[in-house]
Amino acid sequence: MKKNIALLTFSASLISLNVVAQGDPKATEVWEPEPKVVKTGAVNTPPSDAVILFDGKNLNEWESVKDTTQPAGWTLGKGFFTVKKGTGNIQTKRKFLDYQLHIEWKIPQVIHGEGQGRGNSGLFLASTGPGDEGYEMQILDSYNNRTYSNGQATSIYKQKVPLANATKRPGLWQTYDVIWTAPRFNEDGTLKSPARVTAFHNGVLVQNNVELTGATRYIGQPEYKAHGASEIKLQDHGDKSEPISFRNIWIREL
Repeated sequence: MKKNIALLTFSASLISLNVVAQGDPKATEVWEPEPKVVKTGAVNTPPSDAVILFDGKNLNEWESVKDTTQPAGWTLGKGFFTVKKGTGNIQTKRKFLDYQLHIEWKIPQVIHGEGQGRGNSGLFLASTGPGDEGYEMQILDSYNNRTYSNGQATSIYKQKVPLANATKRPGLWQTYDVIWTAPRFNEDGTLKSPARVTAFHNGVLVQNNVELTGATRYIGQPEYKAHGASEIKLQDHGDKSEPISFRNIWIREL
């Protein structure tokens, strides 16, 4: 009888710990293994069949996520645009299913903070609906800036650790080249086939046809919600670090 009581007490303790962990963002942080650092080279130009999402002149292909009747409120510079803090995320006006995406981004040369508070933004590869950002590929200053491995640059946030850390130092332009295969769903909303991602960071393979287990969750495990073609979003993270800039964004529908 005493053994049964002890077993029940132990089981209850495990359940209690699990409940507590569900409310703690650190419960889903992975710090090991740490991706090795590699060095990188130059950028490329849009192919002839690409849809140009930003050519350096205007933000006509983008809109505010807070109010889709409003244009993207970020700051336009000479050949690039920069996150305007407090305006919220922006998204493409067009919806996409499977695609190849090229995007370039730059951390300010003078940058403060550490970990997740150092040059944080995000590329949401697909949206799962209003109020739910979708599947995030992390954008972060991961140059000599340690954080949890499934939260550093090019991670599928809190889900897939990159194969390498190819981040350049702050002040230099960086490239993401992403192949996105959207998930497919049955008529009843159940998952038919999962989303898949292949990605290169500054020419280095960092995600190799990985299979996702659902959309991004800051706390808790990823999960799927049925959707079709959707917008691509860029994140106004809202932290205290200096805002990130973007340029040369194009996409090829597959």
